Amino acid sequence: MTPGSIYDRDADRLALLEATLSHAAFDGWSQKAFDSGAKDAGIPADRALNAFPGGMSELLAFYHEVEDREMLEAMQRANVMEMRVRDRIAFGVKARLQRNMRHREAIKSACSFLAMPHNGALALRLLYRTVDAMWYGAGDNATDFNFYTKRALLAGVYSTTVLYWLNDKSAGAADTWTFLNRRIDEVMQVPKLLGKFSAVTSRFPNPFRVAQRIRPRGFRTRTARG
Repeated sequence: MTPGSIYDRDADRLALLEATLSHAAFDGWSQKAFDSGAKDAGIPADRALNAFPGGMSELLAFYHEVEDREMLEAMQRANVMEMRVRDRIAFGVKARLQRNMRHREAIKSACSFLAMPHNGALALRLLYRTVDAMWYGAGDNATDFNFYTKRALLAGVYSTTVLYWLNDKSAGAADTWTFLNRRIDEVMQVPKLLGKFSAVTSRFPNPFRVAQRIRPRGFRTRTARG
């Protein structure tokens, strides 16, 4: 890049992503794929490095960010708020995967990349962001324990559905959508079971209150100051 030259970094990031995906399908999420993508996009090495200083890890995180945003826009266009909650979630998962049908091999390579021990934290962060975006798009406004329960359950549904989809040879991935609906049906039963469990346990004595009653005289609870 020559002194004083002007370029659009966001445009570079999008161009690099699109060009690199085809190489990631064969070369994995590697420096070789990144360099080949930059060459195809006509982006010099210094600009490519400026676009993604973190290399392929950052590019993969950007890919997830783009797809999460596209998924939310698709959910909004479809007026998912008029659907049942389970159908809103199913729509989000399906929309996200359908957009990426032509990139299945690249996503399969990404799964291998994220499975490496040193990428564990990145894998969890990306999964959480996606399921959080899905619940946001579905209109979830939980702020209590259900907030985490819903995301943990959806993380299981989404990750297993992706793995099934990667190897699905049926027309239009029809078997994947059947699998997805079955998994959603299963997890929809969990909140009901948790509700019943909470109703039963609410009748039990509070162990902390019991402890307060039997606390020895002179015993003081430790304050935040220690």
